[in-house]
Amino acid sequence: MAYTGDVSRGSAPAVRTLDHLTITKVSVGPMDNNAYLLRCGDDQLLIDAANDDETLLALIGHAGLTTVVTTHRHGDHWQALEDVVEATGARSLAHAADAGEIPVVTGTLAEGDTVTVGDCELEVIHLVGHTPGSIALLYRDPNGHAHLWTGDSLFPGGPGRTTNPTEFHSLMTDLETKVFGRLPDETWFYPGHGRDSTLGKERPSIPEWRARGW
Repeated sequence: MAYTGDVSRGSAPAVRTLDHLTITKVSVGPMDNNAYLLRCGDDQLLIDAANDDETLLALIGHAGLTTVVTTHRHGDHWQALEDVVEATGARSLAHAADAGEIPVVTGTLAEGDTVTVGDCELEVIHLVGHTPGSIALLYRDPNGHAHLWTGDSLFPGGPGRTTNPTEFHSLMTDLETKVFGRLPDETWFYPGHGRDSTLGKERPSIPEWRARGW
């Protein structure tokens, strides 16, 4: 079955197989958070241990887990983090600016850092606005297009929620310079809730987002 990225709580995970990386997307918790299990070689990495620890641990399975990356400090993105780390012994990473409000952080990240899963590399992109330490993770498929996990900083239809004009301007500027300004239209992105999209599909709406202020 072709990957669509459409999942809901209790539904089967959506699995996408690239040449080197396998992406498994599952929806967890009452806010339908997306959690993403990435497998490269014999290693696995989880993006956002958001909720439903039993679901996530079953997904991880006997292969184990090397790393959990939390995209930002909001509680709906780390409800299962302590249980997953305790069960797997995985290291827990988050941006330094948000780490103080996330339980069980064993290492911090900054703009331009690289997180590895097997032989696959993920680049850390710091996007300030939704929270001070929100990050996206970029994987450049050597035999395909780029893949970007955006947390709650970018969704189909616009940027993530901000609470004042300063935060909105910061987030939009970071998205325009670090994401849309660097990456091609075919880049597929995976948000913290809901459906996926591509940068090319969203790019024409940037002036509208700027004008509306959210």
